[in-house]
Amino acid sequence: MQLVAASKMRRAQEADKASAPYTQAASELLTYLASQGVTDDHPLFQVREVKSRLLIVIAADKGLVGAYNSNVLKAYLRELTTDDKTGIKNTTIAVGRKTSQFATRLKNTNIVGAYEYLPDEPAGNELRAILDTARDAFISGEVDAVDVIYTEFISSINQQVTVTRVLPAGFTATEVTDHVRDALYEPSAEAVLDATTYRLVGAKIFQALLDAKASEYSMQMIAMKNATDNASDLADDLTVAMNKVRQGAITQELAEISGGVEALRD
Repeated sequence: MQLVAASKMRRAQEADKASAPYTQAASELLTYLASQGVTDDHPLFQVREVKSRLLIVIAADKGLVGAYNSNVLKAYLRELTTDDKTGIKNTTIAVGRKTSQFATRLKNTNIVGAYEYLPDEPAGNELRAILDTARDAFISGEVDAVDVIYTEFISSINQQVTVTRVLPAGFTATEVTDHVRDALYEPSAEAVLDATTYRLVGAKIFQALLDAKASEYSMQMIAMKNATDNASDLADDLTVAMNKVRQGAITQELAEISGGVEALRD
């Protein structure tokens, strides 16, 4: 299982790194367009007082991944507790079987979607279902914000649970590089905005899914390595204990034989 997880982690890490530049450019473009005032009338950029929000929670479908699931679910529980204290209503999209199992056991939790056993690189249909649910809820005013709770992949030994806001678009300010700032938009920034906002928001959710999958396999690899090491140590300890018992039995038998011989001589 350690070797399988290592192989899957490498592929997931490659997919995560391959899409990261596109996602970064998407964040920069959304931030820049939001700062230019062309987004004032766009429904996906509307900043409202948060009275209700949608939480997209990404965890694994199975166990044997160390503290991966528990870390995500603890962060999810903290967000729910914070909302309860501040009077914010919330709904949940559960990604991963462990998330849906946990969320269904909570009282007064409204689950509007559950997605289990998604592929390592979700295709358009899986991603579009999540994105459309979030977009429709935001545009209709059912929720005033959409946040994603996932594990950000930093390195194979370093992953961090993160809460990222994807709607309203451009809400999370990102440093804008010169090549985005100096870009020309044809036919206009407004036209670009209408055509690309949906895709750019989807790119951020897609990146979160890739990060989560790479983190899952990394923690699974580490967990299986620890299990292998512990099993090896246990086998060594049991071997030593067995040798001691066997040696003790042999010594006892030799003592009994020697005692018998001495008794015959007497």
